[in-house]
Amino acid sequence: MNTVTRGPVGRAVVNGLLTLAIVLALWWAVVNLTGMSPYVAKGPAQVWDFLVAGEDAAENRAVLAPLLARTLLDAALGFVVGMGVAGGLAVAFSLSRTVEAGVMPLALLLRSIPLVSIAPVIILVTGRGTQASVAVIGSLVVLFPALASILFGLSRASAQSLDLVHVYGGNRLTAMRKVNVPGALPSLFAAARVSVPGAVTGALLAEWLSTGTGIGGSIVKFTASARFDDLWASVALITVVTLLLYNFVQVIENLVLTRMAMTTAQG
Repeated sequence: MNTVTRGPVGRAVVNGLLTLAIVLALWWAVVNLTGMSPYVAKGPAQVWDFLVAGEDAAENRAVLAPLLARTLLDAALGFVVGMGVAGGLAVAFSLSRTVEAGVMPLALLLRSIPLVSIAPVIILVTGRGTQASVAVIGSLVVLFPALASILFGLSRASAQSLDLVHVYGGNRLTAMRKVNVPGALPSLFAAARVSVPGAVTGALLAEWLSTGTGIGGSIVKFTASARFDDLWASVALITVVTLLLYNFVQVIENLVLTRMAMTTAQG
């Protein structure tokens, strides 16, 4: 592994391990120092035994694995739709102030309304239990932070590079394709990193309110039936997987931007 690769990967691994250590420490403190009932509260050791070391660990993983897979598929759907819409709107806003003036107020209005408040309307329109409701709810969580980040990146294009495109007869669309979009890669990756946990949150919310599947839908069932080991294990699994996905995007970001001689968000 060369130096270019080892540096970004090493930083991501260190950041991921540090974050995981902090999460585990906070988890242990909440369970052991707040006086919660051991019957309800399960710490890292109990969850490890439930999923890995215990006699029934294989059976427990077999129960939770399909739920985790469903949630990750729902999160991927929200991530792809949200990032796609955010990128398209950002480019449209940058190319046309008229489009921005017409659409941005609606986007700001939707951003100001709590998603839980409008989720019933979304479910009513798209249908309860449908993938359309998952896509809309998940993409709304992703959309607004990603849109702001990508817009910021597109607006920071080099003026000299834009002038060069215009001197050689290029139009605004050519400048966008050859200058603005490549220059916005750091902001695009930053949006992707932020959107990963947002997409997971949106998937859990959609599963809770609409589909009743995946980890989001099962958490309510685990609580109602006092299956607290399953509950804490589900939360631990989705948290760890989200951290891994976040750091995976960070590795890709650092590798791409390092090879393009661009400054990464992680230094």
